[in-house]
Amino acid sequence: MSRSYRPETAPGDYRHPLVRDLAWLLDAPDMLVTAYPGRPTLTELGLADPDRKTAWLDALEDKPGGLEKALDTRRAGRLGLYHEALWHFLLTHAPGTRLLGANLAVHDSRGMTLGEFDLLYASTDDAAPIHLELAIKYYLGLTDGPGPRHDAARWIGPGCADSLAIKWQRALAHQLPLAHRPEAAATLERFSMASPGRPLEQRLAILGVLFQPWRGDASPLPPGIHADALLGEWLYHRDWPDFCATLGNPESLRGAFLDKPHWLAPPPDSALLPLTALSRQLDAHFAARQVPRQLLLHEAGGTYRRLFVVADDWPRAIPLPPRVPCNASA
Repeated sequence: MSRSYRPETAPGDYRHPLVRDLAWLLDAPDMLVTAYPGRPTLTELGLADPDRKTAWLDALEDKPGGLEKALDTRRAGRLGLYHEALWHFLLTHAPGTRLLGANLAVHDSRGMTLGEFDLLYASTDDAAPIHLELAIKYYLGLTDGPGPRHDAARWIGPGCADSLAIKWQRALAHQLPLAHRPEAAATLERFSMASPGRPLEQRLAILGVLFQPWRGDASPLPPGIHADALLGEWLYHRDWPDFCATLGNPESLRGAFLDKPHWLAPPPDSALLPLTALSRQLDAHFAARQVPRQLLLHEAGGTYRRLFVVADDWPRAIPLPPRVPCNASA
């Protein structure tokens, strides 16, 4: 029986959900290690000093209007767009960076879209553009599935529409190489005038959580997973009572469900419910729908345990692996 989850800490005492998610984003680790650098660091953002970071977030908590306006059109439940919008705001308003462009399409000679750059940004003291590809993903590890036990194809999304292998391969084989196609030259030229001749720096920031199976053999993490990647657990709805029976002093335990797009940060203490209430809501959810449900349990010591509860017949489909296996060193 797996217990290889990694507890999380709350992102301060911020009550505004956008500020909490932004605070979580500042410290969230990369999921993958590749030949490309990962997410912008706190030092690069100009927020490495804890007091400066706290003051920056406190100011947003006191006056969140600008943040709310920037995120307003992206808050309809689309987690990927919401995550990108948080980065747009962060790279625009952090003291160490400035956003140059976002969602920049690349077209061929016929006008067909070949792809797009998620973000181009630069340091406030260096004009050279940096290409950043983004994703936030939540993958559940299967105890059985395509490929060997360590294969990234065994880590699939809760909706069974994609896998870590598919995302990994697309990022390394399509999204990042797009910048080196001749069709991308015109798009990049607009942002490279101040640093001609310098090679384009590229980064890949895939954040999120990998969920190990609570019951049965733990799925080995694929090669290339970051040492600090966030880990949770998943279990079938039928196993919920057995899971609760393993918890120490369940009467005092509290938690909360996470609803899109706010899958990032743990909620404030005021949103936490007793375990009995969580159990009733979970039963009601699966009586009406068979959609997986993510939740957090508040543990002793103030940490959080992240879970996905799935229907008893999950998964109903398993995505096919990419034709070309992903390569962690690519």
